[in-house]
Amino acid sequence: MAGEIEQRLLTAEALYGLPDDGRCYELVNGWLISEPLPGFSHGEVVLLIGSLLRHHVASMRLGKVVVGDTGFILARSPDTVRGPDVAFVRTDRVPARTEASKFFSGAPDLAVEVLSPGNRPAEMHAKVADYLAAGTRAVWIVDPRARSVTVYRSLFSPTVLSEADDLEGEDVLPGFRVRVSEFFED
Repeated sequence: MAGEIEQRLLTAEALYGLPDDGRCYELVNGWLISEPLPGFSHGEVVLLIGSLLRHHVASMRLGKVVVGDTGFILARSPDTVRGPDVAFVRTDRVPARTEASKFFSGAPDLAVEVLSPGNRPAEMHAKVADYLAAGTRAVWIVDPRARSVTVYRSLFSPTVLSEADDLEGEDVLPGFRVRVSEFFED
């Protein structure tokens, strides 16, 4: 039909091959989604969480912790690739070094998203749904403004923890326990 624009869904492989233009991208059901780069305080919170998790995971030899929007292929045909701010993958699921240079094929065991001022509730709900549907065992949504963490093990029954509460890794990160306030610098 005249005047129609052909729209083509992208694959994870096409996303991986895009030139670096300094923007952050995810793929949702084949559609390219762009997010603005987060701010300085966002980076501080991501580093604190990543450091706390990495220390625990390394000392217990539980697996690997990655940061910086590492790509996880959550669905195929159409493809969904999400990049959590921090993620944990248990040892038996860590890819071989030859496979580690590409997106991880599958969901992380834990996905951590740190809210930025521009994040909308519907957008975060969609991310949580994508992670859980793909097999992520826990999702933490960290809100630096409210100094809280919302823990999702199911989409419909989140637990909200304040900065005075302890966050536990439960069966996903055995032995991990931290006061929520440790995720935020004063």
